[in-house]
Amino acid sequence: MAPLTQNGQAPTGRRGPTAPPPILEASGLVKHFGGKRMLLKRSPLVRAVNGISMSVKEGETLAVVGESGCGKSTLGRLLIRLLEPSAGDVIYRGRNLGNLTPDELRRLRGELQIIFQDPFASLNPRMSVSDIVSEPIWLKGGSSRGERRDKVVEILRTVGLRPDMASRYPHEFSGGQRQRIGVARALASDPRLILGDEPVSALDVSIQAQIVNLLEELKERLKLTLIIVAHDLAVIRHMSDRVAVMYLGEVVELATTDTLYDAPLHPYTQALFAAIPQASAVARHSIKPLDGDVPSPTNPPSGCKFHTRCPHAKPLCNEARPQLEAVEGGRRVACHFWREIAAAGSDPRPIARPSARLEKRLALYTACQAGRAELLSHRSSTPTAKDQTC
Repeated sequence: MAPLTQNGQAPTGRRGPTAPPPILEASGLVKHFGGKRMLLKRSPLVRAVNGISMSVKEGETLAVVGESGCGKSTLGRLLIRLLEPSAGDVIYRGRNLGNLTPDELRRLRGELQIIFQDPFASLNPRMSVSDIVSEPIWLKGGSSRGERRDKVVEILRTVGLRPDMASRYPHEFSGGQRQRIGVARALASDPRLILGDEPVSALDVSIQAQIVNLLEELKERLKLTLIIVAHDLAVIRHMSDRVAVMYLGEVVELATTDTLYDAPLHPYTQALFAAIPQASAVARHSIKPLDGDVPSPTNPPSGCKFHTRCPHAKPLCNEARPQLEAVEGGRRVACHFWREIAAAGSDPRPIARPSARLEKRLALYTACQAGRAELLSHRSSTPTAKDQTC
């Protein structure tokens, strides 16, 4: 189990002798925006991330979930140093990213890539697909124009696009194809870790299935480590190994995917599952969804930040901030009364699965990819356009 504490202190336990070191570790990450003196007063101080420490195992998919405004995307950008932290450290493969010079960080940047949420706004409309995908290769250096052209063709085929599409521009593609271009750009620099900042939330259900399966296939083939920021709990269950639940800049629960989805312990995690729409009245959860919005990060509540919306809140919740407590099974939860809540049977036992339509698309696309791979293994010629798409 990867260590994770809210106060930035190292855990007391030791890793077993056979446990590989994590590829990425964060210690006491804090990110504040604003707070600068203006003409007559200071701008509001936004506490986006508050003292998060975590590690990511090499080869795993770690999902970060929570309501809008809880700090998910900010945390992801801090982990790959697209944002500078107000405090704390990020260690990538034994190197502190905060201590690197601009040249050292630029050379390392190719190993830490991101797939953005909006597949159109993240692409330069004045650049062709060939230019977009080849730019990271050119920045990395050490390749000729012909080698870059050949690699662009190879990457486009890897993400399911035809080589003849390289001369086109972003506006000539659908949303799903644009996101494939974003994936191709991320792969161009041979990364080890990719952050997906809600990579499928802007796509319709049928295209979501294709992108989810593509990311899973690439992870296995290229031995990638993925950090996925998302809202869709059903998609997260399909593709993640561990899930971190965030609320107002803090991680309130961390567990393996099956453990979390089978028995969430934190009241906020339970409320997230209770909010999943259910078509059948029998399957609807008995727990009432949360009322109100996330409190403002400029003026967060004292103690447990969730106590203003928690149905189980007690005076202690307003006075003391709960720490992430290790629980049997390698999970962690930040709640003073999680034992009492679990004993009282407040666990809704949610079933967060993709919709029937999405499950069908996932199955069909997976079967298509498997059939295409088997077909290509018996061919010696170059794949056709029909072979490249499902």
